[in-house]
Formats: sequence, C-alpha cells, structure tokens
Amino acid sequence: MSKSLKIALAAVALSVTALAAQAQAPVAPAAAAAMPRVDARQAHQHARIADGAATGALTRHERYRLQHEQQAIRHAETAAKADGTVTAHERQRLDHLQDQASADIYRQKHDAQTRLPKPNPAPQ
Repeated sequence: MSKSLKIALAAVALSVTALAAQAQAPVAPAAAAAMPRVDARQAHQHARIADGAATGALTRHERYRLQHEQQAIRHAETAAKADGTVTAHERQRLDHLQDQASADIYRQKHDAQTRLPKPNPAPQ
C-alpha cells in the first residue's frame, strides 16, 4: 500500500469520526434536571387561572397579574435547571413561589371583583 493511499484512508477515517461525533445531539442541561412535580403544579395553576377567566371570577387585570406571576415562576425554574442540577434550596424556593401563586389565585378568584358580563346583542 502506498504512502499517499494510507494518508487518504486516514483522512477519510478521521472525517467519518468527526461527522459521527457531530451527529450526536447534546443533552441540554435543563432536560437533565426534570421536575415533574413543579411542572404538574404549574399546569394545575394555569388551569385554575383559565377557569377563573372563563367563569368571570377573574377580571382581565387579575388574570394578567396571575399569568405574569406564573411566568416569573417559569423563569425561576429555568434558572434553577440551567446548570443541570436543581439543589434543595432551589427546589424549596420554587415550592415557596408556587405556594404564594396558589394563594394569590385563590384570593383573586374569591374576592368581590368579577368581570362584567358582555351585553347581549339586541335581536333583529
């Protein structure tokens, strides 16, 4: 086997190895730190907000504030997952934020403020 053929085969082998290494999808750090309990609570709280909006128990302003609070919790969760591990302190903080949000949802749904019903159009 000639020297130039050996070099060409080695180059092809290195290229194939490099392509195979690039083809593997890296594991995202956020995916490594799954938090199903936090995610389930988030989904439940979103459903409670949607229910309050649908029944008129929440005004538009209340709904906006509660949704903004949920967004802040999502950002805190993303920050906690950023390094691939969620510490006990981070988990405790997320639980506290969700406890506060849950209490806020209850308080806003059960206060005296309600959304005014839309007027019925006049029959023609």
